[in-house]
Amino acid sequence: MKIIRQLALLCVVTTLSGCAVPFYWQAINGQLELLRKRTPIEKLVDDPAVDSGLRAKLSSVATMRRFAVDELGLPDNKSYTSYVALDRNYVVWNVVAAKEFSVDPERWCFPFAGCVAYRGFFARDKAERFQADLKAEGFDTYSGGSNAYSTLGYFADPVLSTMIVGGDQYVASTLFHELAHQKLYIKGDSEFSEAYATTIEEYGTERWLMTHGTSADIDRYRQRRRRGADFGQLITGEQSRLRDIYARADSPETKRSAKRAAFEMLQSDYATVKLRWGGNAEYDAWFAQPLNNAALAAVATYTRWVPVLHARLESRGLDGFYADTAALAHLTNDERAERLRSWALAPVNASE
Repeated sequence: MKIIRQLALLCVVTTLSGCAVPFYWQAINGQLELLRKRTPIEKLVDDPAVDSGLRAKLSSVATMRRFAVDELGLPDNKSYTSYVALDRNYVVWNVVAAKEFSVDPERWCFPFAGCVAYRGFFARDKAERFQADLKAEGFDTYSGGSNAYSTLGYFADPVLSTMIVGGDQYVASTLFHELAHQKLYIKGDSEFSEAYATTIEEYGTERWLMTHGTSADIDRYRQRRRRGADFGQLITGEQSRLRDIYARADSPETKRSAKRAAFEMLQSDYATVKLRWGGNAEYDAWFAQPLNNAALAAVATYTRWVPVLHARLESRGLDGFYADTAALAHLTNDERAERLRSWALAPVNASE
């Protein structure tokens, strides 16, 4: 509760400089709801009155949690040792915004988390109102629900009912991702922090499947990862195209026309890649929505640095990777990006 009091105090103190009081209070109240509803997983697993399906899922979570600590070196704390049943499909709804002629997301700054490339709401209607206000101001916007989130170790985060709706592989991936945020999170650099967590998630999930899955499970997961990498490359290519367009000394209408053409080209590029996938429709829903700068930024935040970080992990091993990435926390955002680019250009040996 100390952290909640600190959050409330920070909100009051910073109101004079424009703190969005309703936003902070909805965040505080949302977090309080989760804390109030927590029940130890061990208690639920041992209770015969609890649905057998839920008990089995929570028992698997406990095994995954142990794997995360023992095999992946992730934090051994009280997070994900309790459970909360929610009455909604997502725990939070995130809103991303970007200017009409910019591929870079707007950033909002908060206590503890620093500046991030999205704004999260515990209620969908509040997220939609915020998104509508941004649209009215001329921003490109994108919003989506999230099944989980991390308080970065400030609280003992519970397992949520929204986290266990998928199969074991999905649950393991989510758990590894959120615990990775507690291992390393760099304030003010969403692109690195999310790519880092995604890299540990993917590495950990494959190792988990090697022990707890079948060869078919591993093959399916690797194929899905390859499609995800192709998707990330499509987004990177589109952002590069748009950066060039937005940098030109053209009129707004000329830029809008070129922007529309660029997104049409993205659709064409996707159709080509989809053929290479044998017609797999995994990303059809994403490409069916209205596409804009914010939609691209929402993806790029999670994917931009993933190939570089995977290569570093493969060459350095897990311990070396953790040491190398921890050292990045002491750099500025620009210095960190330059270091990551240098890793891409100069792969290292495991003995380095």
